[in-house]
Amino acid sequence: MIWQFVIAGFSIGILGSFHCVGMCGPIALALPVADAGKWKRLLFISLYNIGRVMAYATLGAIFGILGKQFFIGGYQRFLSIALGVLILFFLLFSKYLNGNKSFLNNYTLKLKQFLGKLLRSDKQFYTYILIGFLNGFLPCGLVYVAIAGAVATGSILNSAVFMAAFGLGTFPIMFMVTVLGKYISLQWRNQMRKAVPVFIGVMAVLLILRGLNLGIPYISPEMKATPAGTHSCCHKD
Repeated sequence: MIWQFVIAGFSIGILGSFHCVGMCGPIALALPVADAGKWKRLLFISLYNIGRVMAYATLGAIFGILGKQFFIGGYQRFLSIALGVLILFFLLFSKYLNGNKSFLNNYTLKLKQFLGKLLRSDKQFYTYILIGFLNGFLPCGLVYVAIAGAVATGSILNSAVFMAAFGLGTFPIMFMVTVLGKYISLQWRNQMRKAVPVFIGVMAVLLILRGLNLGIPYISPEMKATPAGTHSCCHKD
């Protein structure tokens, strides 16, 4: 069963990783690895990406606590629908919302300032992991979508595994961006970012379908209430 969440999380990471090129690319390209030897450079880049995976797994565990409560209460399918609708709402109407974003802006600014200090400081092996770990906590629409999918797993472990797999899915592209950064133009990164809303919309629709209990294998499996919570199966009886 857990492999279902590994595959789902990894697929979101792979398909959405081009978004990371536009959003996290500047930080990855700013990593001070140019003067390191070939193997040390590859090691530092790997440590940075391992730090990101650790951050996503941590977020998965934290939000998995919420998902577990809905799972125990038998409301997992309603949570899935609600998350899908919420993502679609913000995707379609976010530019019309003028709410107070000062807290989020201050949080992002402080985190980027700390990342800047780390990038300029004397580097140890653990510094690259810390840079990647903090990078994973920067506000990101793609990460929000992955968290929504992780919460819908209904388990702290499954949620953490889902998010770790998501991080591993973004690993190859982000690794190549850092290694081949000078060959990736800003225009190309911007083009990749434009495709992200379509991907986010598809994921939101899949979350809604999952909660509709249509009995479609893997896309909308039937969820049955049991004393232990809500469980899903691939086919209707």
